[in-house]
Amino acid sequence: MEPWALIPLAIVASAVFGAAWAFLPGYLQAKRGAHIVVTTIMFNFIAASLMNYIIVSHMIGPGQQSTSSRQFLPSAWVPRLNEWLPGLGQSPLNITLLMALMALGLYALAIWRTPWGYGVRAVGLNAHAAHYAGVSIKGAVIGAMMISGALAGLGAVNSEMGSGHHLTLNFTAGAGFIGIAVALMGRNHPVGILLSAILFGGLIQGGFDLSLEKPNIPPETFIFIQGLIILFCGAMENLYAPLLHRLLQGRQANAHV
Repeated sequence: MEPWALIPLAIVASAVFGAAWAFLPGYLQAKRGAHIVVTTIMFNFIAASLMNYIIVSHMIGPGQQSTSSRQFLPSAWVPRLNEWLPGLGQSPLNITLLMALMALGLYALAIWRTPWGYGVRAVGLNAHAAHYAGVSIKGAVIGAMMISGALAGLGAVNSEMGSGHHLTLNFTAGAGFIGIAVALMGRNHPVGILLSAILFGGLIQGGFDLSLEKPNIPPETFIFIQGLIILFCGAMENLYAPLLHRLLQGRQANAHV
């Protein structure tokens, strides 16, 4: 199959499968009250077992010992940006960067500029108030989960078709949990998500490069730094907000004197 047909087909298939995989946890949360964190973590183990079966039974190379698939054909590799912009040199950036920015823009438009997005935010802030306002809580939960699953499926395109070019069991490398941290730091706002994603991306890549150049610095150091960032950013609302509120009130009172 030609790249112009294969690559878009693979991208669409990843989004569709991600949405379908996220449907059942969303349904269980909306219809049965099952905790979404518990069900999705359990689904991670199901997905890992399913991937292990598919790779070992159908995709592994002849005589290969490691649990990974054969390398994809070059026609399934997403183009790098330096093919269009030679000034980037040997940068591994590919078109999935543009996909991520487009997805962020669509997220901003859908969540902040549509009635459906208003309903989703209302359900997240106060489900009871949203229910009395006429918002379908079950529809919002299932819809949000399916869109999240589609975006998660698209997130695999970079690692599988952009850099690794083969399927492995641990290709996600904890990306889902890092995504939670990115959303937490960004306060679910598009601009905040973009900035926090750049920060965590720089920490991860910079820590990996530094650990290669300085073997005395263990990779766990950067995981510790990420944890501190998440801790202080997550506690900022309750730790610093009252103090800042008092300071601002004091300045306003002095301004009126």
